[in-house]
Amino acid sequence: MNDPIDRNDPYETTELHVERLLGRALNSFDLPDALVERLRTALAHASALHASHHSPFLHRATYRHTYLLADGESLTLWELVHHTGTDGRDHHELYADQAEVRMAAARLSSAFGAPGAAGTADPLDDDLDADLELLSALLVRPLTPAPRRYVPDDSADHARRVLRRAENADRPGEAVAARLREAFAHHIQQVFGRQCGVAGGRDAGFSLYEHAFLLMDGTEMSVWEVEHTATPDGRHMCEVYEDERSARAAMEVRAARAW
Repeated sequence: MNDPIDRNDPYETTELHVERLLGRALNSFDLPDALVERLRTALAHASALHASHHSPFLHRATYRHTYLLADGESLTLWELVHHTGTDGRDHHELYADQAEVRMAAARLSSAFGAPGAAGTADPLDDDLDADLELLSALLVRPLTPAPRRYVPDDSADHARRVLRRAENADRPGEAVAARLREAFAHHIQQVFGRQCGVAGGRDAGFSLYEHAFLLMDGTEMSVWEVEHTATPDGRHMCEVYEDERSARAAMEVRAARAW
């Protein structure tokens, strides 16, 4: 069975994730309209394999998708993915309640000759509260950001060094680099910093910095640097993005990924 989580684009936004989830579900029209509307306000998400069952006649897996909404509340959807092994084509169903997805899974098992199969819990089934705490932490913003204090200190070279140490494939390109060559002052501000538990049961450090530049034409421009240790060997890694939203989304992905 293909794993819906494995097929995710690691840089997929929560908005695209929701659209893809609803689009592939055979029964998405059964979900309450109010729930779907709330789901479309999701700011962040985490997905995990909850249970699975495999036999010669049935391949079935249940996934839990947890969302942090714009109003600060959380929402969980349960996805049942199954196929009979004949055509190998996955069928997806969505449920708002865990009891409903369990009943649907039990009906499948009974229909295909495995009435007692309850499924095997997966180690990726992390505690729900921990997921929500992590998502909330990665999205939190300072209530009173410090005012910018631009300092003329070889700012164009500072910008060049920031971009050069970025290891992410989607780092800012030549257009951004060209503009930053006109920088004559800059300001650095840390907007997030925390140790977080990541997939795999270990801790990793995450920091987010805004590098703000004052250009020769009087305009301002920022790039956002993520520093983290959510790497296979725990080494320090730097990534740079053109906007804060992309940087925070990258932290979310790094924290949720199982190395």
